Amino acid sequence: MTPIISPGATIGVLGSGQLGRMFTLAARRLGYHVHVFSPSKNTPAGQLADLEIQAPYDDFEAIESFARHVDVVTIEFENVNVEAIEVIQRFVPVRPGCRVLRTTQRRDNEKAFLAGIGVPVAPYASIRNLAELQSTSPELFPGILKTAGWGYDGKGQVRLSSIADAQLGWRSLGVQAAVLEKLIDFALEFSVIVARGANGEMAHYDPILNRHENHILSVSVSPSGLTLKIVKEAVEIAHSIAEQLDVVGVLCVEFFLTKDARVIVNELAPRPHNSGHLTIEAHATCQFEQQVRAVCGLPLGSTAQLRPAAMANLLGDLWMDGEPRWEVMHLMKNVKVHLYGKSEWREGRKMGHLTAQAESATAAEELVSIARQSLVSRRNESCPSPGLVDAEGSIILRGQA
Repeated sequence: MTPIISPGATIGVLGSGQLGRMFTLAARRLGYHVHVFSPSKNTPAGQLADLEIQAPYDDFEAIESFARHVDVVTIEFENVNVEAIEVIQRFVPVRPGCRVLRTTQRRDNEKAFLAGIGVPVAPYASIRNLAELQSTSPELFPGILKTAGWGYDGKGQVRLSSIADAQLGWRSLGVQAAVLEKLIDFALEFSVIVARGANGEMAHYDPILNRHENHILSVSVSPSGLTLKIVKEAVEIAHSIAEQLDVVGVLCVEFFLTKDARVIVNELAPRPHNSGHLTIEAHATCQFEQQVRAVCGLPLGSTAQLRPAAMANLLGDLWMDGEPRWEVMHLMKNVKVHLYGKSEWREGRKMGHLTAQAESATAAEELVSIARQSLVSRRNESCPSPGLVDAEGSIILRGQA
């Protein structure tokens, strides 16, 4: 039986962005102390942690000092120096560990792992140079050429219509290794988030429907509306991956559903995921509390959904014409605002999110979309248009006001 790391102990977190911030909030609520380590200072997580350590991930002296003052370490994102993890493991447990990171940091390793355990993935080829790309099977085109490592939110990838695009595409990435994936004609994207404890206990959230814009998640919705057959298949795949990879913590499995109803795994994220932010309000136990519970050896919490919900990302684009109109939010009682404490906005940068709850997933998605739009529309006026919401904070649909 795995020893429990009890409340009052200190959890170390590698990475200190918004995922670390929400993890810190969950850990503090459960009575833990939190130290965060990252190359930046005054970070979203560092603003709330007991201690923020600023140093590069390859500063192994600083890493060792960090490890000596915590009881367990987890990650906020997977692109952390694996050698740093190896140093930390000499002193305290790291959850998830090196094998998980070595697999998920690189798309070529991840694809090989998934294919090796029989998980359905898009046809692909690992590419090490231009000659290999130019000799790839024509059946992989049109395809997406992705950097083998360190890509996220659509960065580090280019679409290739045919082999004729190979030279230009390879040069535009400017990398030593890549993965070419056949372009999937999918109907929708969804994710399944699984928590797994050190003793093998698992708990999952039902699939969450995801809508992207410019390769960045825009809106997530739950319940997803998927058929029971698809839900069952996706959940079984997610559990199998978590078990085969020996994840301790939280794992998000991103899926494509093809137009002929086939389930295909797109990517893995061995930590809480953007699509799971709605679990903070909509579920009995949120994904961040599950991560705390899993890495500390506590029993996992219930993943029961309390109400249909939708989450909308707030990107830096909303700040382009001035500060968003926060004063309108009090009119929407079923919308919650989460801001990440970032001092500078940039186009495409995740600055926060909104979560809406309603009587149905469709109503929640419409409410959160209207709420986000209201932050930037009619900025010169003191209130949103009449009839946007009723006295209880629910949507009055256009034409019904």
